[in-house]
This record gives sequence, C-alpha cells and structure tokens, in this order.
Amino acid sequence: MSDTPHAATIARIDRALERIERAAQTQVKANRTLESRHAALRTRIGDAIGALDAVIAREADAD
Repeated sequence: MSDTPHAATIARIDRALERIERAAQTQVKANRTLESRHAALRTRIGDAIGALDAVIAREADAD
C-alpha cells in the first residue's frame, strides 16, 4: 500500500518533466525563428544604410 503514493508521486513528476520538455522545445523553436528574423532585419538595415551612404556620397560630390 505504501507503493501507491510513491508511484503516484513519480507519475506526477514524470508528467511535469514532460511539460517542461515540451515548453523548452517550444522556446527553442521560437528562438530560432527570432534569430532568423533578426538576421534578415540586419541584412535589410545594412542594405538601407548602404543606399543612404550612396545618396549622401552623390550629394557631397555634387556640391
């Protein structure tokens, strides 16, 4: 009879660990998505700054 409370406790711990593992996997996927979006944004910002630099250089040459 004393095994039953322990078995139930172990089962609860196992279920909690499964929930933690699922949450961690979800967070890993979210982080990967965010990293990908960040890299794309950095590229776009770099391109925009390059274009602005070109405009400024042309204007400076025109003066």
